[in-house]
Amino acid sequence: MRPCVLVFSGLDPSGGAGIQADIEAIAAQGAHALPIVTALTVQDHERVHEVAPVDAGLLARQATLLLDTMPIRAVKLGIPGSLANAEAIAGIVLLLRARQPALPVVLDPVLASGHGDPLARGDALAALAPLLAVATVLTPNLPEAAALGPVSCPNVLVTGGHGIGAEVVNRWHSRDGVREWRWPRLPGEFHGSGCTLAATLAARLALGDTMAQALERAQRCCNQALADSYAIAHGQRIPRRIEHRGA
Repeated sequence: MRPCVLVFSGLDPSGGAGIQADIEAIAAQGAHALPIVTALTVQDHERVHEVAPVDAGLLARQATLLLDTMPIRAVKLGIPGSLANAEAIAGIVLLLRARQPALPVVLDPVLASGHGDPLARGDALAALAPLLAVATVLTPNLPEAAALGPVSCPNVLVTGGHGIGAEVVNRWHSRDGVREWRWPRLPGEFHGSGCTLAATLAARLALGDTMAQALERAQRCCNQALADSYAIAHGQRIPRRIEHRGA
C-alpha cells in the first residue's frame, strides 16, 4: 500500500510553489499526497498580491474525513493562511499523534515570498505558533530562521540559499548537535524551492527513511530539481520535481 502524506498548503496559480509543488515532489518519491488547500492566493511566479484563507471549519472537516481511511505516514505543513487555520491543523495533527505518536510532521515555516510579500492574513509569525508546537522538523531559510529565533523543535534544517558565496550551506540542528551539507550555488532564482525540499523530506519520512537519510535524500533531490529547473516566463525558474526520485 502506498504511504500517504497529509498536506496543508496554499494554492499558487502559477503552479511553481504551494500545493502543486507539494503534490509533484511527493509523487516523485513514490508516496501519495492528500492535499488540503489552506488559502487561495493572487500571485504569479514572482510576486504575491493577495492571500485569502479558506474557512477553518471546512479545512478541519476535509482532514477529519481522511484520518480513518487513509494510511497517513507523514504530514507536510506549508502556509496556514491564518491563525484559525493553524489552530485547526494543529488539532488534526494531535488527533493523528494520539494513534501514531511517532508521526513525522514537516513544517516549512514560510513567512513571506522570496520578494518579501506576506503569505498570511494578519501576523504570519503568530499564525505559525500552533504549528511550531507540533512539528518534528522545520526547514526555514536564513531570514525565516532569524525571524523565528530559538525554537524547541527536535530537528531544524536551516537552508542557506539566501546566503552568499560559491556554496549553499545547509545546517541540521538536532539534539545530537549540528551536521552540515554543502551544495554548489546555482545561478538564477527559483520559485518553490522551499516547498520542494520540505515535501520531498515528508515523502522520504513517510517511506520509512530515518531523519538523517530523509534529509540527505531530500536535499539531493531538491538540488537536482533546481539544477534542471525550467522557465515559464521571465524571472524565477520552476524546479523540475517530477523526474527526481530519491536514491
